[in-house]
Amino acid sequence: MNSVRDNSMLAAAAVVLSGALCAAWLVDLALPLSGPLARGAALAIPALVLGAAVAALWRPFVQRQRVAQKHLDALCRASEEELCMDPDGLAPSSLGGPWQPIVQKLRDKLADQARRLADYEASFALMELRAKRGTLAQERLAAVLEGLPEPVLVTDEFGELLVSNPPADAVLGLTQRSPGDRAIASIIKCQQLLDLLNETQRRKGSATRSGEITLPDAEGHERCYRVSAAPLAASRAAGAEPSGPLGVVAVFRDVSAMKAAERRHAEFVSAVSHEMKTPLAGIKAYTEMLAEGEAEDEKTREEFLNVIQSQADRLQRLVDNLLNLARVESGVVKVNKQNLSLNALLEEAVNIVRPTAEEKGIDLSVELSPLYLSAYVDRDQMMQTAINLLSNAIKYTPQGGKVTIRSRNLEKQVQFDVEDTGVGLSPEDCQRVFDRFYRVQSTQEMASGTGLGLTLAKSIVEDVHGGCISVMSEVGKGSTFIVTLPSSVSA
Repeated sequence: MNSVRDNSMLAAAAVVLSGALCAAWLVDLALPLSGPLARGAALAIPALVLGAAVAALWRPFVQRQRVAQKHLDALCRASEEELCMDPDGLAPSSLGGPWQPIVQKLRDKLADQARRLADYEASFALMELRAKRGTLAQERLAAVLEGLPEPVLVTDEFGELLVSNPPADAVLGLTQRSPGDRAIASIIKCQQLLDLLNETQRRKGSATRSGEITLPDAEGHERCYRVSAAPLAASRAAGAEPSGPLGVVAVFRDVSAMKAAERRHAEFVSAVSHEMKTPLAGIKAYTEMLAEGEAEDEKTREEFLNVIQSQADRLQRLVDNLLNLARVESGVVKVNKQNLSLNALLEEAVNIVRPTAEEKGIDLSVELSPLYLSAYVDRDQMMQTAINLLSNAIKYTPQGGKVTIRSRNLEKQVQFDVEDTGVGLSPEDCQRVFDRFYRVQSTQEMASGTGLGLTLAKSIVEDVHGGCISVMSEVGKGSTFIVTLPSSVSA
């Protein structure tokens, strides 16, 4: 309708313009002899008519142009929501004329772009949230790895290092590698570990493989690690063929202490077997000789029986010491601690071993503190410790030597020591003298023993009573065993 109306107005304007021109021509013919003033006035009339007609026709176009400009400006200032939700306000149907479809098309285009931009912003916000969650998960995983005391490293499918925590860097020396070097074949020097990682990477499947490797620590000591290597499986669609792992994660467990305990256990069993075989072999041999009638007279039979008796006593002492040591170390032995006079306990122990010292011609000297020394101890166990120390001193002191026992008061502790003028110990022997079944090779002929007395004494003093036992010695000059115990005041 707007187009028809515009065309009608254009036709009317054309008729008016034609009429004005014709009128001007007629006036020009009717007044040929008029003056210039009259002629000009006559020509001005159609000109005014023509100007009025043009102005009347041009004004609606100008108004529509201004309205269109206003709506274009509104489109430029409109937000995405206004573009998508207010079509009538931004491109009204009352605009009319040739500007209506142009503004409508522009609005539709801007609305479409606004919707796309909103979708992009929503997608970007979702991706940003996922990225933050991924970063947070990665930071948590890194914190977990760094907090683990066990070494952990991860490799990719190309045999390059992806992740390693600080314990793994320290154990494998990865802190010394160049920053760009990530190939495990060049930065890991342990061939056993490389073989384990490569074997896990080559095999298809999720089975975990393990192996034991030996690596030096910072001080150069060999440490044993049990390494568990698991493949990082790739996700695959149902029915797809399984592919190789995306990498390998290896976890190290330090089993040095366990290996040392196993060695000690094996040594203990071997030592117990050896110690038991010796008296059992003697008992068996002399029993067979008695059974075969090789003891023809009473004196020989008595000698054989004495040997059997001594070996049986030795075996009994070994079993008793083993049982006592096992009870103490396992904590099943009943401990009855009480405030006791340390001097009275030591005097009783001296009286028990004095006959042995006098028989061997050893001077047993007692130099106890004149003060009252109160100790918070188990009487029977501490008595056994004092007797063991005094007996050892008497055993390894030659005839005519001297054994001295002393006591003293410390600030919050009490102490006693047993000093002898015996054969003494080397520095190496001092470090091992408290070990199970350890006996100094050079002095084994001086006295029999099981090698458990000092071990038992150390367990009683340190494990049961929280004290300390130590030794100072010099070969050829004697030894001093020092025992420190908590007093009743600190109990």
